[in-house]
Amino acid sequence: MLQRRTVILGAVGTAAGLTAAGCSHAGKADGANGATTPLGGEWHSPGDGDGGGESPAAAAITLNVSPAAGKADVSPLDPVLVSVEGGTLQSVTVAAGGKKVGGKVQSDGSWKSSGTMAYSKTYTVTASIKDSTGATVQKTSTFTTLKPKSIANITFQANGLNALKAGGTYGVGQPVIVAFSKSVSDKAAAEKAIEVETTPSVSGKFHWVSNSIVHWRPEKYWAKGTEIKVTVNGLGTHLGKGVYASSNRSTTFTIGRSLIAICDNNTHRCKVYIDGKMVRDMACSNGRGGYTKIANGQQIHFWTQNGPHVVLSKEMVHSMSSASYGLTDKNNPYYYDPEDVKFCTRITYSGEFLHAAPWNHKLGKANISHGCVNLGEADAEWVYHNFLIGDVVQVNNSPKPLPLTDGLGDWTVSYEKYGN
Repeated sequence: MLQRRTVILGAVGTAAGLTAAGCSHAGKADGANGATTPLGGEWHSPGDGDGGGESPAAAAITLNVSPAAGKADVSPLDPVLVSVEGGTLQSVTVAAGGKKVGGKVQSDGSWKSSGTMAYSKTYTVTASIKDSTGATVQKTSTFTTLKPKSIANITFQANGLNALKAGGTYGVGQPVIVAFSKSVSDKAAAEKAIEVETTPSVSGKFHWVSNSIVHWRPEKYWAKGTEIKVTVNGLGTHLGKGVYASSNRSTTFTIGRSLIAICDNNTHRCKVYIDGKMVRDMACSNGRGGYTKIANGQQIHFWTQNGPHVVLSKEMVHSMSSASYGLTDKNNPYYYDPEDVKFCTRITYSGEFLHAAPWNHKLGKANISHGCVNLGEADAEWVYHNFLIGDVVQVNNSPKPLPLTDGLGDWTVSYEKYGN
């Protein structure tokens, strides 16, 4: 009568096999001492060659598992591989804390994982094998995935004020922005992990605006209708100094119609072009210029900065005051009290907006604002309702250039210099 035995074996790596005993027939008593044949040994009947012997024991089993038992610092991207000699692999489970890693038996009889693992986890591999007698043998082994010094989460931004809306529609000046929650010292590794796919296809370049935020832009403004998919293959990516990206992330967005506004400091006109056709010509009044010092001793200016701005956000009402940029001295000629301003479309972090300015009687005639693009109320309302985040506002003929980091100044530098 056959007996079914389960044998728990130690683990081995792919480079070395482990021979395991399978199930065998129970040995008959051998004389008075009742000794039986050891498990996995060859069975011999009491009288060799007398025709009354039992069938042979199960063939030896060699099982190979990678990662090897006890291995630490395993990348969560490494595949788990299991193969067997001398038996047939029936099933494999790989789990940590109740969470299993997907996988399946391959055509050659081996097993390969198809899912990824997590950081800082101990995984148990349990393999069930059918030996040559049809009995079941089990093997378990464990390994541990690497433990990062710290983990950087990944987010997608429209700009420093707004997250990118997955599936959203943006203007032709919107760069791809990937933000890490930790400082990145190996920027090449981070860039390698980021994939930007566009339809139609265009090439582009990376530019790090800080140690944790990277932008990507094509050579020219996006073509209208471009579809963009951004994938960050972060899991397992070492960003330097023990910092690892948290996970794989992806998002998509689309470029809408091409809208570019050209605001001229000399003519005091702001003309809006959609798909190359002028659709609105608005009287405006830009920054009056000049400098002053604020309470902390910093010098600030009052020009609308020159160059291509990108729309960052829109607010129906925004409270504005000179105190918002540190000017609190009421005796300063540039000081002004708080006021609720309507139809505000922001184009810089420092506080440049296109907005309604019904108090400004120099629209179309002179520049007397504190740096914003002042518009009539009807024009400001039209801008508020028709401009998208990512649309371009080009300011011409101002003596003060827009810095690359004041808003999305990505287009203020040539493509050749971008990222350098």
